[in-house]
Formats: sequence, structure tokens, C-alpha cells
Amino acid sequence: MVHAGVVSETADLYTLPNQQKRGVERFAEVSTTKLIEAIAARKQPPLPRFIFALGIRHVGAQTAIDLANRFKRLDSLGTASLADLKAVDGVGDIVADSIYLWFDEEENQALLAKFKKYSVWPEEIKHVADGPLTGKRFVVTGSLESMGRDEAAQKIRGRGGTFQSAIGKDTDFLVVGANVGASKLAKADKLGTKQLNEKEFLDLLDNK
Repeated sequence: MVHAGVVSETADLYTLPNQQKRGVERFAEVSTTKLIEAIAARKQPPLPRFIFALGIRHVGAQTAIDLANRFKRLDSLGTASLADLKAVDGVGDIVADSIYLWFDEEENQALLAKFKKYSVWPEEIKHVADGPLTGKRFVVTGSLESMGRDEAAQKIRGRGGTFQSAIGKDTDFLVVGANVGASKLAKADKLGTKQLNEKEFLDLLDNK
């Protein structure tokens, strides 16, 4: 709809009357109704998804989750210092600068103000539940037969663990699937990261 010129920016989606939606090419009556209901149901989206959807450069889905878990509220993220941002796992100088500058731009502040005006604001994370894998950090590399990487990440987080996108000094486990490059395994060996094959990983999840 932004590309079609029906709205000027994403926040305006929440103000579209039904007849405007009908005017967009390829939207049938049923699709229009479903779209209206879907938009109305997402006025308080999960904080990680909202952060990711802002389109901040260098902020992917995993970084958005890490930022949400650290700052708990979008307002807290928006007022964070560079030092606070860099203290988040996986956020280095480049990513921290990108986040800081995004929230510092007047245009982006105006967009956030418009979301608030329309009563659209992400849910606050009140508490990150502990679980049997709390304090443990995992990286999944290669292809798993039993599940995709996103599902594996969900299972890890659901048990209190942390899913990382790359191996670091603080990584506890490297889950090794099929078709893994030798360089990743060599890095894990160098850092002393414990490696789990898929069966060992599934056993760990089942036991936890």
C-alpha cells in the first residue's frame, strides 16, 4: 500500500477506512476484510517483531530479540546510550551506531509519535522466564533433519537458552547438522566450544 501510494508511511495503515483498502489493486472483498481484521489485531505487536519491522540497518531478527530482552521496552531502547547498546550480545560498533542514529533522526521520531497517536505500540517484556537451559548459548550450523533453524531457535529460547547467529567466546554449544563448512568446525575447536550432533541436541531438549 505504501508503494501504491495509498498511504505515505506504515503507521497510516491503521487509519485506512474500508473503502480506501478496496481501491488497492488486487484486493478482493474477502481479502480486504481479512486485512482490516489483521491490522486491528496487531496494535500491540511483540516487541522483537516491532523492532525488526522498523527496518533499522544491520538489525536482523535475532538482534531484535536480543535488544528486546535487554531493554524490555521500546522507549528504553530509543533512549539507550551507545555504551548500553554495545553491551548487548552480538551488537558491535557498527550495529550500535546504526540503532543510535535511527532513533536520533527526527523523521523516525515523528513516525514513532504517529504510531503512539494511533494507539499502536509494542508489548513490554515484563520478564524473560528462566528455564533448564538458562545461561546456555547455542549456535546451530548446517541443516537439521528434524526441524528448521527457526524452530530450533524457538525450542532453545523456550527453555531459557540463548540462540546466537555466530560462534563466539561465550558460546556453549555448537549444534552441527549436515553440510557444515570445515572453517566453522575449526573455529569451534579453537574456542573450545562443545559440539552436539542432531541426536545429542534432541536428547538435550527432551531431557530439559
